[in-house]
Amino acid sequence: MPVDAAASSRAELLGLLALDPRVSASDPRRALYFDTETTGLGGGAGVLAFLVGLAWFDDELQLHAEQFLLRSPGEELPLLEALTERVERADLLVSYNGKAFDLPLLNGRMVMNRRPKLPDRAHLDLLHVARRLHKTRLGACRLISLESEVLGFVRGPDIAGIDIAPRYAHFLRTGDDSVLEQVIEHNAWDVVSMAALVALYGEPFELLHERDLLGLAHTLKRARAFDEAERAASAALERGAGPDARKAHGEIAKARGDRAQALLHFEAFAAEVDDPAIRLELAKLYEHHLRAPISALGWVDQGTSEASEKADRRRTRLERKISRAVKKNGKPPA
Repeated sequence: MPVDAAASSRAELLGLLALDPRVSASDPRRALYFDTETTGLGGGAGVLAFLVGLAWFDDELQLHAEQFLLRSPGEELPLLEALTERVERADLLVSYNGKAFDLPLLNGRMVMNRRPKLPDRAHLDLLHVARRLHKTRLGACRLISLESEVLGFVRGPDIAGIDIAPRYAHFLRTGDDSVLEQVIEHNAWDVVSMAALVALYGEPFELLHERDLLGLAHTLKRARAFDEAERAASAALERGAGPDARKAHGEIAKARGDRAQALLHFEAFAAEVDDPAIRLELAKLYEHHLRAPISALGWVDQGTSEASEKADRRRTRLERKISRAVKKNGKPPA
């Protein structure tokens, strides 16, 4: 995935995936990608960001990478001041788990150094997007897993996160900077991989795995971008995602209020998959949309995901509707 394509990503789509209107209103050409390596994994007042990796696009939309390294803890304030300058120039921050870890840590260090927090910017946290799109297929969405399974890139031998802080401690004790080479390379790849992910997420329909397209469809549905969600579900169906793509179509149609289309897609799904939750959806649609209590009762009798007490009430109500129709018209309803 070419990293330079991130600069031309569709901000509107990135915002929909992030479920964040501020990202939609930002300019990906002025994004600042950032990642930290720290002296501890759990945060806390004593934890330092000893290495900060950054990347941004120049006026020719070429990606530049930069890393700030603390040769000693006494250099922290100049590092934070340089970082502040970079953030001030940016329109959008991009991270991987930065909302929960990197940004709070950096802001905490700003406060500890009696400086204002970093300038407030729209923040695209790619971990949240990755979980929405890839978790069903990949499980835990580690960045290195996304590189190989989503971007098609294998970075090669990589240092384990648990080994990073001890390497820095060794460097401070001995001055042996060779122990940091793998740490610095790890940090650089993390930042560049974020740009590659933004390039992908800005134009995802042609490049995502069919299972990930379903995650895309569900996320766009949550964002109420129904046309884009339909496009993702259709692409998943065309590429062989199977009945789950039909289910996604049905859920999108239901969310946009198109009950006729929802009924068609849910019936197609139910013909292939034994799913009590979908039978419940069909029972509701037949009862309230088509006014066909006999068909609704048929779905209920096959078993739904409703609790037994609610299912009994639904069955009783449908039987009552059928009985009233017989008394009124002399025959069961259609």
